[in-house]
Amino acid sequence: MVRHVNRGAVARKGDLPTKVCVTCQRPFTWRRKWERVWEEVKYCSDKCRSNKITPV
Repeated sequence: MVRHVNRGAVARKGDLPTKVCVTCQRPFTWRRKWERVWEEVKYCSDKCRSNKITPV
């Protein structure tokens, strides 16, 4: 799948950065809505964020 990115550059889905969700431990890929906050993203979804594991 080919995605169009700003300024006409093309990024393939396999070339996008990935992270591992701290709740479910599954890998997830970069999304355009996370463009400015990618370094702060920890969870793959709202469900994982609401069910986050808290240290005791």
